[in-house]
Amino acid sequence: MRFADELKSAVTPRAALLVIGVLALQLLFIASYVGALHHPKPTDVPFGVVAPGPAAEQTRDQLKKLPGEPLDPRVVESEGLARHQILNRDIDGALIVDPRGTTDTLLVASGGGTALSRTLTELATEVDAEQKRTVKTVDVAAASNQDFNGLSSFYLVVGWCVGGYLCASILAISAGSRAANVPRAVIRLGTMALYSIVGGLGGAIIIGPILGALPGSIMGLWGLGALVIFGVGAITLALQSLTGIVGIGLAVLLVVIAGNPSAGGAFPLPMLPPFWEAIGPWLPPGAGTWVARSIAYFEGNAVTKPLLILSGWAVLGVVVTLALSARRRTPHNGAIDLSGTSYGSSRSVG
Repeated sequence: MRFADELKSAVTPRAALLVIGVLALQLLFIASYVGALHHPKPTDVPFGVVAPGPAAEQTRDQLKKLPGEPLDPRVVESEGLARHQILNRDIDGALIVDPRGTTDTLLVASGGGTALSRTLTELATEVDAEQKRTVKTVDVAAASNQDFNGLSSFYLVVGWCVGGYLCASILAISAGSRAANVPRAVIRLGTMALYSIVGGLGGAIIIGPILGALPGSIMGLWGLGALVIFGVGAITLALQSLTGIVGIGLAVLLVVIAGNPSAGGAFPLPMLPPFWEAIGPWLPPGAGTWVARSIAYFEGNAVTKPLLILSGWAVLGVVVTLALSARRRTPHNGAIDLSGTSYGSSRSVG
């Protein structure tokens, strides 16, 4: 057989399309990560200003006119209220102006991302230096000294996400990318749920008692981990039900390529370009990272919306997986399912 014939036989159109798809994912991976993280800069960071009388509005207006609009300043009535808003994750920092002296106080929360707290410190220092004033920084929600750059929450959630789509992918590879009927879909989802419970607990124990990288409730992190893993796994199963083995690539596109760089891990959301800042909170890595940090450093505040988003991914995955499996009929008499699973039926898969 000639080489051309061998090549034609070996490289099928399906294989060629899969290779092209992998190349596309590779290029998108580079574009997404470099695009999101190559030039971080703060934009419209929610920021409080506490000062007596007209000085509050004057300071707010001065901060609003900074080049590039790095801050979105708003007047806050008192230092106590500013601390409350930071812990509730309504603002990321606050400047407490002391007109009786030459030293102001900057409140930050490095638990929400040390890159942002450092940037706020640099901005406040530059602004006060122009007026021959100094800044004292107070960290009201400090990252653990075992949590370098506040990245542990992000890496924890990334690990949970990886477990979710890998488990769903293994179920597809071992038993066919599409469940043949509703009972088999339920079995896959049940397996995914069990895996999520174990994986969530394992991650919470490793990040907490074993490594001491994150403070906060172990039970809270366990619940979060189970939800993240199941949500990612369920949506991966749904994508596989829709598109077959290609669904694994779509899950990688959704979670890894789009989700990870926009999650606010290395750089919090206000430091990302607009596109990534906009999509990050709606994807599992971003929602999960936000909740993990809230559990660890912000007394569990501001978690309702991201938990609903994670729950939404899980429900969507379950509904799509079950709905599509209900449309299929199990073959008999030895026919082979298009997903690659053989059964004892002569009827083809619908």
